[in-house]
Amino acid sequence: MPEERFYRYHNYIRNIFGTNVLKIAVDAGFSCPNRSGNRTSGGCIYCNNAAFSPAYCDHTKSISQQITDGIDFFSRKYKAAKYLAYFQSYTNTFGNTEELTALYEEALSMPGISGIVISTRPDCINNSLLNYLQDLSKRKYVMIEYGVESTKDETLSLINRGHNYAASQKAITATAQRGIPVSAHLILGLPGETRQDMLNHASAIATLPITCLKLHQLQIIKGTQLAMQYQLTPNAFHLLSANEYIDLLAEFIRRIPANVAFERFVAQSPPGYLIAPNWGIKNAEFTQMLTRALEMADIHQGEKTKKEP
Repeated sequence: MPEERFYRYHNYIRNIFGTNVLKIAVDAGFSCPNRSGNRTSGGCIYCNNAAFSPAYCDHTKSISQQITDGIDFFSRKYKAAKYLAYFQSYTNTFGNTEELTALYEEALSMPGISGIVISTRPDCINNSLLNYLQDLSKRKYVMIEYGVESTKDETLSLINRGHNYAASQKAITATAQRGIPVSAHLILGLPGETRQDMLNHASAIATLPITCLKLHQLQIIKGTQLAMQYQLTPNAFHLLSANEYIDLLAEFIRRIPANVAFERFVAQSPPGYLIAPNWGIKNAEFTQMLTRALEMADIHQGEKTKKEP
């Protein structure tokens, strides 16, 4: 087999479960403190949740029904022995602990569900919920996925994120200290950020106790504040080409510890939502292109985290 240049999420999951596992996204009907006015209003300038929610997700259906529909949907395409319930849409810890635990437990009661992945914001977690999740993790797999997006406070303010990088550091550390795996999500190519800024993200996130990392390129999505800005001043934006992004990722990967699994490198929004950049490359094809680039440059994950003797 060819040498692995980076730690793949698929391998991480197989190491835990010993078999193929798929995530079933569910929409629990949450909102977001960045839309409700609890933090700011209007939401993040790049966000249109409909652009990445699977068709079977419908918050008017129960969690149980969404999981049933999701397993039916995926079983036609893929062979999986186990599933994880993925609380994906908006902020999935935005509620009181009793309401949240009832939703999580409903998902975990479904046949075939071996654990949960909870997508949320680093400023929307508390000790009460973390204590519950710590106990839950002793009987079921639990991962919390934090939307970090950038390690640069100036950028976080510009995109109306509603929290600073210190909030991400605090939440990730508190979660990992309880033995709960953490996934961090970053967007590369946000307005105003240079190549060096993005490589600095890698160096910063590498110091935190994360288990997995999800990356994707900035996309301009219809129905967002960013799309309005782009239409008014397109020349003010530098959207990465596929080759630029691959070159950036190669250097990024060198700065991430070898024990951190990469779950994703790119996003692929539906054509009806995507304004730019339109690379016309499927996710799997992009990962193959990246792998070839790493092989040609003889790059391995974590090279720049190793201390010199």
